[in-house]
Amino acid sequence: MEKTTKSNFSFQLVSKDGSARAGLVTTPHGAVETPVFMPVGTQATVKSLTPAQLDEIGVQIILSNTYHLYLRPGADVIQEFGGLHNFMNWRKPILTDSGGFQVFSLGNLRQISDVGVVFKSHIDGSIHQFTPESAIAIQEKLGADIIMAFDECPEPHDRKYNEQALARTHRWAERCLQAKSRADQALFGIVQGGIFPDLRSQSAEFLTSLDFPGYSIGGLSVGESKEDMFAVIEVVTAILPETKPRYLMGVGTPYDLIEGIRRGIDMFDCVLPTRLARHHAAQTLHGRINLAKAEFARDHSPIDPECGCYTCANFSRAYLRHLIIAKEMLASTLISIHNIFTLTSLMQTLRKSILEERFETTAAQLLAGLEKTL
Repeated sequence: MEKTTKSNFSFQLVSKDGSARAGLVTTPHGAVETPVFMPVGTQATVKSLTPAQLDEIGVQIILSNTYHLYLRPGADVIQEFGGLHNFMNWRKPILTDSGGFQVFSLGNLRQISDVGVVFKSHIDGSIHQFTPESAIAIQEKLGADIIMAFDECPEPHDRKYNEQALARTHRWAERCLQAKSRADQALFGIVQGGIFPDLRSQSAEFLTSLDFPGYSIGGLSVGESKEDMFAVIEVVTAILPETKPRYLMGVGTPYDLIEGIRRGIDMFDCVLPTRLARHHAAQTLHGRINLAKAEFARDHSPIDPECGCYTCANFSRAYLRHLIIAKEMLASTLISIHNIFTLTSLMQTLRKSILEERFETTAAQLLAGLEKTL
C-alpha cells in the first residue's frame, strides 16, 4: 500500500480490514509493527521492570515523559549520556510526550499564556516555564525517535475553554515545527477539541495542513464517556491521512484498545498495566483479578491459564498473593510482566487478524469476554 517518508522516519500501511489497520513504523532505532501498545516509562523506567524484561515480553517501543525528566535528572544530564537510549539502556524506539498534559494537570500550580506555561515543580515548588520552543529543545536533548508538539489539554466538556485552547494549540504546533532542528526525530501534531465534533474536525484539518509525519489524538480518557471518546476518534480518523500513523494518547484497557483499532488507531500508551500491578490487580482478557483476595491463598493456578508470559509459566496465584501480603516488591514486577504481556499479545493477535482479514470476528470474540467497564 501507500508509503510516506519524513527524514529518518517512515510509516507503511501494510493492510486494512474495514477501518482497522496494520502498519510498519520505521525509526532510527528500529521498526515497530502496528497496532502497538507502548508501556509508559515516565522517568526513564517502566516501573519495576528492566529493559531486558521488556524485551523478553515483546515490547517494541516505550514512552517517556518530558516534564518529569526535565525536572529530574534534567535534560542536560541525559544529553551528556547520548540521550535516553543510552541513559536507560533501551535500544529500541522511544517516544516522548511534550509534558503538556502533566503541566496542565498541575491546576493552580501553573499559569497559561500565548507564550507558554509558567508552572511550579511538584517536587520542590521551583518556578519553570515551558514554551513550544523549549518543549522541542528538551525533547531534542532527550533524543527520542518520536516527539510530541506542545499542546494545551483542556477539560473536555467546556466549549469556550476548548475554543481558546484549540487556537493556542494550533499556534503552538506551528512554533514547534519551526523550532525542530533534528532530522532523526519525527514530530507528531496533537489533535485537541474536547468532546466537540466540529472543534475536533477543525483541529484535524488544520494539523493535517501542516504535514506532520504523524498525528496524535489528545484530551481523551480524561473523564468523558466511552461514547464521546469513540465518537471523537471516528470524527478525527476520517480526516487524518491514511499514510500517516495515528496515536491515541493515554488509553490502555483491552476494551479501549480493541475499539480504538476498530476505528483506525495505530498506536496507544497508558500507565495502567504497571499501575494496576502496584495495586495487586492482574489484567486479563476476561477482566481484572485482585490477587490480594483471600480466596487465592491456596490457588495453584496461574493468573491466566491461557497466558504465555513468564509469570504465568512459573508462578501460582497463591505465591503472588503471598508476595503481596508480605509486601515484597517482586509482586509488582511479576504482575507487571503479566499485564504488559497481555496487552502486547493482544496487539499481535489483532494485527494478525487484520492481515488475514478477519478482524471483526476476532474483535467480537475478544469483546465477548470483556466487561465494558474495564
